[in-house]
Amino acid sequence: MVKLNGSFYRENAVDLSKQLLGKYLVHIVKNEKLIGRIAEVEAYMGYDDKAAHSYKGRRTARTEVMYGEEGHAYVYFIYGMHYCLNVVAAEKEIAQAVLIRAAEPVKGLEHMANYRYGKAVEELKKSQVKNLTNGPGKLCKAFNITKELNGEDLTGDRLFICENQAQEDSFEIVKAKRIGIDYAEEARDFPWRFYIKDNPYVSII
Repeated sequence: MVKLNGSFYRENAVDLSKQLLGKYLVHIVKNEKLIGRIAEVEAYMGYDDKAAHSYKGRRTARTEVMYGEEGHAYVYFIYGMHYCLNVVAAEKEIAQAVLIRAAEPVKGLEHMANYRYGKAVEELKKSQVKNLTNGPGKLCKAFNITKELNGEDLTGDRLFICENQAQEDSFEIVKAKRIGIDYAEEARDFPWRFYIKDNPYVSII
């Protein structure tokens, strides 16, 4: 697999969302690789997007990473219990991002099972395996992604995204409304959630 370079992320969030599907999220923890194939994403388009943290140029200590260089991780805490991983898109000061909603586990399942459930992977029920990484909070827990990684350069050696150039990966992309943004008025109906059709790790079909 080949790590994506910084220029890959220099796309608006909607276009980048679709390009991230099928790519591989990698987090190296204590010399162990946790790898998942990205199956579901959501685009947040910044200034004119009422669902975006940066709507109308809102700028806080939390959102500052969104205004930085593309290709960095924007990690935030929600509901007092879950972390969410986003990829900063576009360019500096544009403040767009892509939420990584779900991934299909590829490598490091034994570690993911421990981080997510505190159990060995052999002890998991089928339903627990399916629910390992099928949502943004679940994914972050399984991948041990916390606020410590906020601002992380995704071209670095700890948290990054790769493509498999040796394997042709064809799939159909489904677009749908984003989830959990009822506050966003008309923006809640924008079809800016994208996922791989028939992938079992998509959070909501």
